[in-house]
Amino acid sequence: MQNSYDGSPTLYLVPTPIGNMGDITYRAVDVLKEVDVIFSEDTRVTLNLLNYFDISKKLIALHDHNEEDLKEKVLEYLKDGKNIALVTDRGTPIISDPGYKTVKYVTDKGYNVVSLPGATAFVPALTVSGLAPQPFLFYGFLNSKESKRKEELEKISNEEETIIFYEAPHRIKSTLKLMQDVFGDRNISISREISKKFESVYRGKISDVIDIVPEKGEFVIVVEGSTNNDNVFSELSVKDTVDMYIKAGLDVMSAIKRVAKDRRVSKSVIYKEYHGEV
Repeated sequence: MQNSYDGSPTLYLVPTPIGNMGDITYRAVDVLKEVDVIFSEDTRVTLNLLNYFDISKKLIALHDHNEEDLKEKVLEYLKDGKNIALVTDRGTPIISDPGYKTVKYVTDKGYNVVSLPGATAFVPALTVSGLAPQPFLFYGFLNSKESKRKEELEKISNEEETIIFYEAPHRIKSTLKLMQDVFGDRNISISREISKKFESVYRGKISDVIDIVPEKGEFVIVVEGSTNNDNVFSELSVKDTVDMYIKAGLDVMSAIKRVAKDRRVSKSVIYKEYHGEV
């Protein structure tokens, strides 16, 4: 295996299949065969992958709960002249997976990091969505707490880019309901079980898909960006604009917050004007 750049030891970020084993690249297999050690999110998952490709390699677990400690061990291997692969359970390391702290740490110490191109879930979800492919905003996972998820959605509700989220099956329904409440009934595409046997895509308005999406599998949600026009809004009164958002599905306070953000004023100003207190 050829080392990167100046020939010094290298940490390779290796994408792994998100479903079909055929999604892995020849180069990824070669790197996994030739590195000295593999750091993986879950060694049991990675061992299945290595066995499939008849690879025998030392595995060390590196995940969200131990990365702060394990990044030093990665550095020690590099100092000893070893080449390392970092993999996660599925897809490209660091994309909503562990690895960022390690990469920053070893690059700050002057060591090479090479990220191989390969499988990642949000790209096929975007390209199959039928929604504008660029510009797009990759958000990843929302907060696990519903109140926090709502706050996060409200912060990005006026973004005009197509927005991409990951979501777990037990939260898919509640997240779609929050999106409808905060964003209004936008166009959406939901890719489920990408590259797996039961891969499926649900497209339409949020209201079209919310009741038919099964609560099983792994999901990528692609949402149409805001189509609001500030110039149009500026011609409406505060009350009319708040009422427009309420008709789109927001509650009164969420609508007031949206109008305050649109007009770049305090929500207390909009609240008072909406309720006739000024």
